[in-house]
Amino acid sequence: MRAVQLETHGGPDVLEVVDADRPDPGSDELLLEVAAAGINPVDTYFRDGSYEPVSLPFTPGVDVSGTVVETGDAVEGFEPGDRVFGTGIGNATAQGSYAEYATIPTDRVVHLPDGVDATQAGAAGVATVTAWRALIDHAALDPADYCLVHGGSGGVGHAAVQIAAAVSARVLTTASPDYHDALADLGAETVLDYGREDLADAVLEASDGGVDAILDHRLDDYLQFDADVAATGARVVGIGENSPDPGFTNDGAARSKDVNYQFMSMFNTPDLRVPLRGVAHLLETDNLSIEIAETYGLEEAGEAQRAVMEDSVFGKLVIEP
Repeated sequence: MRAVQLETHGGPDVLEVVDADRPDPGSDELLLEVAAAGINPVDTYFRDGSYEPVSLPFTPGVDVSGTVVETGDAVEGFEPGDRVFGTGIGNATAQGSYAEYATIPTDRVVHLPDGVDATQAGAAGVATVTAWRALIDHAALDPADYCLVHGGSGGVGHAAVQIAAAVSARVLTTASPDYHDALADLGAETVLDYGREDLADAVLEASDGGVDAILDHRLDDYLQFDADVAATGARVVGIGENSPDPGFTNDGAARSKDVNYQFMSMFNTPDLRVPLRGVAHLLETDNLSIEIAETYGLEEAGEAQRAVMEDSVFGKLVIEP
């Protein structure tokens, strides 16, 4: 089979397409013919060595959709021919999905409903599970809550806007003006230019004085901002940052309103199948769609990983082997 591999850590140019042996599924694994593999920033961290070292040669790709070709001896509930999607491979313990075939443990995969596009499903995993875990599990988002999603045009952001809208929250998000109409179409009630000087005032005005839940992907930029625009008892969920040392300039703004902060990683999800089933339902009922900004072939994996880190795109990038 054809697969993308790296034999040494480094930049996107270390990714090469090779002829590799088709993997055999372990006792609790499925062998998939890959339909699509989402491109995520986390894929680049395993490639460049900034995350836990991987066993080389290594095939990246955390997200996957495809058709079951073979099942392990202990597998129940899946059969050859089933369409599935999942996430949580392509890390320090497992080879990934940038390949024609990939294996995935059954605790990281669910059935893909009939009629749901396999390319969207292949790009859904990390982005949608992160958004679900942040808003549903950690922020306990309720109907009519004001929910602020920073960076609504990104992979996680555009999924979070739709998940929040699906529970009837009142969604505010920030994005470049180029994406405002598209985000409104996805369910955002208020879309604000993240570059405006009066952004905090605009958020407070649009949320009747403060937001109840915030999804923050750049804590080093917005940790203080979140405290300033939070309502009393607000829940702030942090999923990332550009610099590892975010801090307050005035933590009294958070203390005075009993603001709750939760920092999270998708990889700590107790059972990935729970949010994946929720995502599958939203996809099937047209309450969630994954915007595909660009598709790539295996030989373009290096360019895809460069783009996910450097380019401004609406939605997700995906490899179709």
